[in-house]
Amino acid sequence: MKGNGEIPDNISLLNTLNSIGENILIADKDYHVTWMNDNALGLFAAIAPLYGLERAEDVIGMNMDQFHENPGFQRKIMAHIENTHRARINIRNNFVADIVVTPIKNEEESIDGYVVMLMDVTTRAEEEARKDKLIEELSTPLIKIWDKTIAVPLIGMFDRERSEQLTSIILKACASADIEYALIDLSGMHTFDEGISHQIQQLNNSLTLIGTECIIVGITPKLAMTFEILNNEIATFRNAHAGLEYIIKKSGQN
Repeated sequence: MKGNGEIPDNISLLNTLNSIGENILIADKDYHVTWMNDNALGLFAAIAPLYGLERAEDVIGMNMDQFHENPGFQRKIMAHIENTHRARINIRNNFVADIVVTPIKNEEESIDGYVVMLMDVTTRAEEEARKDKLIEELSTPLIKIWDKTIAVPLIGMFDRERSEQLTSIILKACASADIEYALIDLSGMHTFDEGISHQIQQLNNSLTLIGTECIIVGITPKLAMTFEILNNEIATFRNAHAGLEYIIKKSGQN
């Protein structure tokens, strides 16, 4: 044990677990809850009534099977855990929790029990609200702002998956309505994927193939730092007003 250092004699292992800022339970090898830290006691004060229990302490002795919709399936997974197992559970359709289960092994490598950490615990309503917010962010509006011109304000997160969805939506709209200019407004974005410049470049290339010019507006200083490899041929402007002026001027020349 010297390689891992030594725990001072005046520090209790249970006190250490109790000091960790997560909801921690300990279960025996038959999956009965035997201990929980103070954080978990606070959480289970709200969960206990869902099982007809008065206090969080009454959860001690319960079998973990009762927290799963399909206990048989969960037991099969537990029987083959070597290091850790991560999952998301739905507690009586009221709470959603991400859990990490780690087996406690003795010197013979046999399992004596399990440490269970419940993280990111939310009510079902909070979980649904979070999903709704993500869906709202991913629902990109296409706004016609000028003759044969649409504006696409991006809000929220822009990663590879959203880039592919966005490209598909814009290409269909531009092809069906004979759109000549697509003004992509990035001013509402608050999270940036490392490959954002590549994704914008791919969007531009796709639009070029159908005869639509891609115009980028709303370039913030933070965003500009990720655009090092962006094709210089793509028209970029600080704000939508400047981008629209460019489109009107160019349309008048055609």
